[in-house]
Amino acid sequence: MTFANPWYLVLLVLIPAIGWFLARPGRTGSAFSSYPDLRLLAAKGRSPRLFLARHLPWLRLAVLALLVLGMARPQVSAGLKETGGAGIDIILCLDISGSMQAEDFKPKNRFTVAREVLREFIGQAGANRLGLVVFSGQAFTQSPLASDHAIVSQLLERVNLGMLEDGTAIGMAIATAANRLQASNAKSRVIILLTDGVNNRGEIDPPTAAEAAAALGIKIYTIGVGKEGGAPVPVPDPLFGKRYLRDQNGNLVMTKLDEDVLKKIATITHGQYFRATDAEALRKIYQQIDEMEKSEFVAKRERKYNELLSRFVWPGLILLLVQFVLGATWLRKAP
Repeated sequence: MTFANPWYLVLLVLIPAIGWFLARPGRTGSAFSSYPDLRLLAAKGRSPRLFLARHLPWLRLAVLALLVLGMARPQVSAGLKETGGAGIDIILCLDISGSMQAEDFKPKNRFTVAREVLREFIGQAGANRLGLVVFSGQAFTQSPLASDHAIVSQLLERVNLGMLEDGTAIGMAIATAANRLQASNAKSRVIILLTDGVNNRGEIDPPTAAEAAAALGIKIYTIGVGKEGGAPVPVPDPLFGKRYLRDQNGNLVMTKLDEDVLKKIATITHGQYFRATDAEALRKIYQQIDEMEKSEFVAKRERKYNELLSRFVWPGLILLLVQFVLGATWLRKAP
């Protein structure tokens, strides 16, 4: 057992002094009577009630000792707890443009698979702080950097296609994510950008945004999703059900991926480009990035303690109450 405030134990030295004061030679009681012959008292013997009344003040010493021990905060060790550690700050950028409805990641579409993989990645993030930026024609911070991964995961579940104006603003997504990481003091700052399209919206082009991120020391991993040659984009139709997007000539519109731009973004920021053509490949990509960006730090260890204060304070208060009640009733002294 240890004490969190051991200096209070110094007060225990007062207890012997108080005990001596209570039992010092020649101390008289609060009242006395004169008898012509003490043999009358000797014949009666000593009453247990009188004995208890004389020693009742000693309960105060026990109360004082217990309260002093309680003030010193007695504790017992409950083991070690790993805390903190300087992890990596990661912003996840997710494309939610209309082309993410493409169904080449069967049996689900690209967006559904991407969200499932991101959910798994968030659940295994360890000590890293995570944030979430979604983009289509605009970029929006869905979740700022947070150590509570459950909150990030909950906010991810609220992301849906169509929640922003359609388009693909890759440059704005990078700028928004970099702005979130600008104030971070983490040893490593990373953006993981997933898209299936070509930048066609926003005031900032992707290479310019990447150069700004590189100047801040931010690394960008880019992921292009979709099969080679693209895939048709389904469009909900309230009258005929699902149909596929077509151009003015009636030809199917296929999704397009600008791999050159994504590779350039990764090169500028000393990151890496990946191509995912199915759900399993996308999972392996995020696993690979997770292994590449493992935070290297020694977690701080703190010893946990269980407080024992109540085991001393409550008995002390109970004894104090007993002493007060007995002294005012059964063991009360005559004035």
